[in-house]
Amino acid sequence: MRRYTRLLIPDPDEGGYTVRVPALTGLTTEGDTLEEAIANARDAIGLWISTAEQHGEPIPEEELPPQTITIEVAA
Repeated sequence: MRRYTRLLIPDPDEGGYTVRVPALTGLTTEGDTLEEAIANARDAIGLWISTAEQHGEPIPEEELPPQTITIEVAA
């Protein structure tokens, strides 16, 4: 079983979440709720992997999950 980190980015203006999967180039999806965003990400990851396999492309493995930090800067 493969595991991938999903970045869930809240959209304060529109509501919902944008989801990115750093290990899978170009994979971005969204959802109106946290649960929907996670489900859509799971589906998108499956589709990304399936498409890569059909084209004979390698499937990236996430060796170490990305780390996130918050940095404050003076504007």
